[in-house]
Amino acid sequence: MPVFQLTDEIIFPHASQAEEDGLLAVGGDLSPERIQTAYVNGIFPWYNPDEPILWWSPNPRCVLYPEKLKISKSLNSLIKKNTFQIKFDFNFLEVIRNCALVKRSDGMGTWISEDIISAYHKLHQLGYAHSVEAYLDGNLVGGLYGIAIGKVFFGESMFYHHPNASKIAFCAMVEYLKKNNFHIIDNQVTNPHLLSLGAEEIERDLFLKTLEEYTVINNKPCKWNSG
Repeated sequence: MPVFQLTDEIIFPHASQAEEDGLLAVGGDLSPERIQTAYVNGIFPWYNPDEPILWWSPNPRCVLYPEKLKISKSLNSLIKKNTFQIKFDFNFLEVIRNCALVKRSDGMGTWISEDIISAYHKLHQLGYAHSVEAYLDGNLVGGLYGIAIGKVFFGESMFYHHPNASKIAFCAMVEYLKKNNFHIIDNQVTNPHLLSLGAEEIERDLFLKTLEEYTVINNKPCKWNSG
C-alpha cells in the first residue's frame, strides 16, 4: 500500500488502505478540523519532532468498553482510601506537558512536540480535549488526556510521578464515561498495562463501524465536571 501525501484539503484516504504497521498518510496540518476528521475515521497523528506529520490507523485496535473495566483488589483498596484528589479539566496544559516528559519504550524520547501541545490545547479550549488529573498534597502526580467526540473517548497519553496515580486517574475517567453513556474508549496501541485494566483488541473494521455509529463531529463540546 502507498503512503498517501495529504494536501490542504481536509480529507483522508480510507483507514483500510494503511500499511501493515498502520501508517496511512503523511503531511497536512494539526488544525482542530483535521484532527477531529482523522479521529472519527479511525486515524491519529504520531510522529517524531524532526519528522513530517504522520497519520496512523493500526489493525487491530486496542479499546476498552467502559463496563469491562477491571480493577484489582489492591487497586480498589487504594481507590477507597481516597489517597488522591481527582480533578477533571483543571490543568490540561500541565497534564500534556507532563506526558511530553515520558520517555518512549524504544528510548527515542517523547513524540509530544510543542506543535502537538499547541494543537491539543486548542482542542481543549474548544471543549473537545480533556484531562483527568490526580493530586497528592496539592501536587499533580498523575493524569491523562484525550479527545471526546460523540460517545467515544480517544485516549492519547498518561503519566505518573507517584505509584498508581495514572491508574486511579484512568479508573476515575472510565467511571465518568460510564455515567455519561460513552460507548468505547480508544487506546490506539496495545500494551500490557491497558490489558490489565480490561482493554482488548478488536479488528479495525469493527472499530470503524463503531465510530460511524457513536461519533458526531460538531456535537456540543463541554468542560468535564468532576463534581
